[in-house]
Amino acid sequence: MPETQDTIASPRPVSAGAADAAAGASSPAVEFRNIEIAYGKFVAVRDFSLSIRKGSFVTLLGPSGCGKTTILRSIAGLVDISGGQIMIGGQRVDDVPIYKRNIGLVFQSYALFPHKTVFDNVAFGLKYRNVPKPEIARKVSQALAMVRLPGSEKKLPSQLSGGQQQRIALARAIVFEPQVLLLDEPLSALDANMREEMRVEIKKIQKETGITAIFVTHDQEEALSMSDRIVVMNAGSAEQVGTPEEVYETPATAFVADFLGKANMLAGTVGKPGAAAAITLAAGQAVNVASAARLAPGSKVTVVVRPQKLSTGAAASGNKLSGRVVSTSYLGGSAIYEIDIGGGVTIRANMPISGRVFREGEAIEVGFDPSDSILLDEGGRRIS
Repeated sequence: MPETQDTIASPRPVSAGAADAAAGASSPAVEFRNIEIAYGKFVAVRDFSLSIRKGSFVTLLGPSGCGKTTILRSIAGLVDISGGQIMIGGQRVDDVPIYKRNIGLVFQSYALFPHKTVFDNVAFGLKYRNVPKPEIARKVSQALAMVRLPGSEKKLPSQLSGGQQQRIALARAIVFEPQVLLLDEPLSALDANMREEMRVEIKKIQKETGITAIFVTHDQEEALSMSDRIVVMNAGSAEQVGTPEEVYETPATAFVADFLGKANMLAGTVGKPGAAAAITLAAGQAVNVASAARLAPGSKVTVVVRPQKLSTGAAASGNKLSGRVVSTSYLGGSAIYEIDIGGGVTIRANMPISGRVFREGEAIEVGFDPSDSILLDEGGRRIS
């Protein structure tokens, strides 16, 4: 999905050297220009374009095999591109060796040297860059303080917990102040509590340092909670690029709606045109949905409603759907209901508990406001 980049006008004439510096300052931190990555006849990434602003946290989100990790590795120089260009700070780097790219990497497996101390692990990139010893000591100490592990310089990785090892891997990646920080599913090996803690820590450190971060994950909650922008990937292409709110509330395609949050996707037919067109669902019930005025009667559409947008009782408003509870999952302050609304259609409602919990087999009526739904056309794309 091509992205436009804001331009910054220079207020006065500048010299050639100053112009180059100004261009670099106003350039995106990272830019992909129609890149393609192929392995023989298999195309892993096709016509991918993206502009990433400096200091932002961008997540590549998608299922296994969608190309997100391949794209991340191409920035680092670990994967060669077959076509297009990769720019970092306004400079083309797709033909630059990995050791000449100022990139920080954090992997799922931590990739720490088991025989080296924490100090030597964190200092590795600095020593490689021939930084003076006093400066190395200062920078390592500063990085360890930033990841909340001061005083751990003499420990070995085997003496640290998984979460602590991941913090050391993060310290090693940021200690030499890279242009871009790449994080390849760094939290997937941690338990649930530690994952949540590390989400907060990584985002906090990214904001404090102002570093541009590109994060790869298949975890929707990670993407929504950490990102400035999310790139939803599917089969080697970007399905949608936007803020967490944009991709969640207004998915551009059926794939995005289903992958991000498992929305209810109700097939239907347009009954009549109008500002709020009547849609007859496959289950036989009729609902009103905005933004269908241009559709001709008989058009096949899909009504998309998030489970959290459904309510019952006094809170139910707008469209009403009657059905019977198939299953109940009690979550403390809320409950998730699977509801059979007829015609072989089951919907999911995630609702706060007000009064009582509905049990399996009970009749129930849920409602949603027309403005809390979107329409997809027959090809699975959002109707704006």
